[in-house]
Amino acid sequence: MAAEEPIDEVIDLGRWRLDDYVASLTSLSPRSVDAYRSDISMFAMWAGRLRVLGPPEVNRTVVRRYIANLSSRQYAQRSIARKVAAVRRYFGWAVDAGLVAGDPTIGVHVSGRSGRLPRVLDRGELNGLLEPDHDPAEPVWRRRRDDAILEILYGSGLRVSELCSLDTDSIDLQGQFVRVWGKGSKERRAPLGEPAIDALAAWLEVRDEAVPRALDGALFANERGHRLTPRDVRRILDRRSPTPTHPHALRHTFATHLLDGGADLRSVQELLGHADVGTTQRYTHVSRERLAAAYRQSHPRA
Repeated sequence: MAAEEPIDEVIDLGRWRLDDYVASLTSLSPRSVDAYRSDISMFAMWAGRLRVLGPPEVNRTVVRRYIANLSSRQYAQRSIARKVAAVRRYFGWAVDAGLVAGDPTIGVHVSGRSGRLPRVLDRGELNGLLEPDHDPAEPVWRRRRDDAILEILYGSGLRVSELCSLDTDSIDLQGQFVRVWGKGSKERRAPLGEPAIDALAAWLEVRDEAVPRALDGALFANERGHRLTPRDVRRILDRRSPTPTHPHALRHTFATHLLDGGADLRSVQELLGHADVGTTQRYTHVSRERLAAAYRQSHPRA
């Protein structure tokens, strides 16, 4: 498709009410909010060059032309999918806000999903994270905090942002669950396994030594006395893991191990807090790949 021709006029982003939209993204980290603002600004500027000057003028054809434009500019499929997801979320808000009568992204799909599958940790990597050889000089509070953080990430499948936002009243050790506010401000209950319960109980015994009262009930804090951040969690993994490991790999491993163990897809979807079962479905591919690899390595006729 040929490149779109720009028009020579100033594009008024005020019609898109970006500030109101961004203010609605209360469940996201500042970094994610900035990414959404950038993606919607990019779409609005592109649409304006086609003389589509506000949300009510956007239809399904405009959204499809935008996807084609991104492809012609050689964006990676992962980047295109993210930008389209941002546009989809924006118009969901625009409908609720009465800015548009209908959602023009309904029925629009991004083809050619990236072939990369989530990385799953092997047993040795998990043991290195969850049962490490502790340094005797390490402060007890930090060791217990890190134990609890990693047990929740793997045992409950939380997103890192969800973990960082937990308060003490989010945890119910008696009921064996953690109350989580996920994407889209949706609440769910994630189960806590026995290792996570034990680790949390041990952490709560010493929590007051590390978490200032000014944090208003934050479950975890960093060494500077501030609420834990995703970057802090990354540092914990860097400290404990012998190989480079992203915190999200624990969530991938949680989902894949459930499917390996026979859990049904809908249950895993609910546990992960996915709005669309298609997002969860990619873990079935990981599980099949692992089974195929085990067959090739173990069966004499493979």
